Amino acid sequence: MNNNIKQTEILISGTGGQGILVMGQVLAHAATVDNLNVLWMPSYGPETRGGTSDCSVILSSDEIGSPVICSPGILIAMHQIAVDKYAHKLKPGGTLVYN
Repeated sequence: MNNNIKQTEILISGTGGQGILVMGQVLAHAATVDNLNVLWMPSYGPETRGGTSDCSVILSSDEIGSPVICSPGILIAMHQIAVDKYAHKLKPGGTLVYN
């Protein structure tokens, strides 16, 4: 990772059982190894498998003021529903990773 970043907001979304929360945890852990400030916030429904699952990850070289991501710079969408729900919120020039 690049320690020159000011702040990067990442939204990972899909359905339960796809490893959405684990992806966020691994990314957050890797950022802490690089001495970045990290916020990892999971969001999921009561279903164990097949329900919606989202994870917000904020990486910053400065303090993180809010856990809310309104316009992510990176969207990792593991299901078409996630693309439909969040792609329009991506920052201009943002990155969409779609499975």
